[in-house]
Amino acid sequence: MIHQTAIVSDKAQLGRNVSVGPFSIIHDDVVIGDDSVIESHCEIGYPTKLAKDESLVLGKNSLIRSHSVFYQGSVFGDSLVTGHRVTVREHVKAGKNLQIGTLSDFQGDCVIGNYVRTHSNVHIGKHSKICNFVWIFPYVVLTNDPHPPSNYLVGVTIHDYAVIATMSVILPGISVGKHSLIAAHSMVNKDVPENMVVGGSPAKIICEVEKIKLKDGSGNSAYPWIKHFHRGYPPEIVKAWLDESDNSF
Repeated sequence: MIHQTAIVSDKAQLGRNVSVGPFSIIHDDVVIGDDSVIESHCEIGYPTKLAKDESLVLGKNSLIRSHSVFYQGSVFGDSLVTGHRVTVREHVKAGKNLQIGTLSDFQGDCVIGNYVRTHSNVHIGKHSKICNFVWIFPYVVLTNDPHPPSNYLVGVTIHDYAVIATMSVILPGISVGKHSLIAAHSMVNKDVPENMVVGGSPAKIICEVEKIKLKDGSGNSAYPWIKHFHRGYPPEIVKAWLDESDNSF
């Protein structure tokens, strides 16, 4: 399960059935859960003083695709999945089944909930807080410096079920409300209320999310998306969503 060209520290803790691909490096302060796969040319637990000697912990059933780099000092729940050439800095605390798209960059000191999805080329600035079931699409940037360059950083907060469409920029300290939608190519410089669509540069409120209709001819609302999109989520979560939809939406 460990390729002959891989370098694995004898201080690292690898669970059962862990696979490490060609030319990958597993550093000292690393814990990898059972049944995880580290593909080729990855560097796991890259040492840094900013990690303050904390270990990198990858939960069970993780899949780290080739050429990815994870710094020392972060903790991920089970079923982490990445694309290729991902970079994750120190002190990220993430829940289960986080998906990180190819070429994405997490700058560390972030808190991330369960079942968060980020597509390719997403930049997550330091001190970001991303809650549960959030979708972040390609080339989105979460910023953190209100007057760059400076030593004062304030992160973005994205609440449960929010969707950030492609090429949007969220400015420092902004809160994006639950079930809200940020339209493509938006620059968000004000807090976004729950259940609202905002768009433009600077972004302005367009309408309530329920007014956006699916383009499948059904006439049903596209949002909240949990009413109709369930791929990749456990049955018990989908059932809870459907029960919530029957009672709330």
